[in-house]
This record gives sequence, C-alpha cells and structure tokens, in this order.
Amino acid sequence: MTIEEAQQQVDEWIKTIGVKYFGVLTNMAILTEEVGELAKHLARNYGEQSYKKEMEPSEEEKKLLMADEMADVLWVLLCLANQTGTNLTEAMNKNFEKKTKRDAERHAQNKKLQ
Repeated sequence: MTIEEAQQQVDEWIKTIGVKYFGVLTNMAILTEEVGELAKHLARNYGEQSYKKEMEPSEEEKKLLMADEMADVLWVLLCLANQTGTNLTEAMNKNFEKKTKRDAERHAQNKKLQ
C-alpha cells in the first residue's frame, strides 16, 4: 500500500466506521500517547528497562507489540495529515530532497558514523 492509499483508507474508515475524526488537538494528544507506548516497548526490548516478570511477552509477542504500536502511530499521523490537508506523499518527496541536499556529504564525513 502506498502512503496515498493509506491516507485514503484511513479517511474511508473514519467516515464509515469511526463516525468522524477526533479534533486535531485530540489526535495530537493521541499521537503522543501512541509514541509513548511504542517507546515503552522499545525501551524494554532494546534498552535497559525490562518487562514485569509476570507480564513479559514471548519474543514473537514482543515483535507483534512493537509492530502494532508503530501502526498505531502511523494511523494517527495519517489522520492528522487528512485533517490538515497534508499530502504525505508530496511531503515525503520534498523531505527526501531537503535531506539529500543538506546531508549529501554531512553523514559520510561524520567521524562518529565511521
């Protein structure tokens, strides 16, 4: 699925099943919440934190939890793009151009990345 298709599918789902979009500021708060949930799983899987012993998921469940949280983040971001009239395909293309011009040599010359 393309980004454009994802935006369209989210819009269709919201209008048929979700009834209507939450307000932009509500969705911003939800996005922050979803990013926090993703951060929790990343911290436990790749950082120093651990799951509570009685709550520790299997390795497969850990992957599924992180994937689900990433999808939740993307879902709300797509909602915000739709609500604000942002074409994310165009925005991503422009962002690639910006980063390519700005960072054409920057990262290759960064000794920290060698």
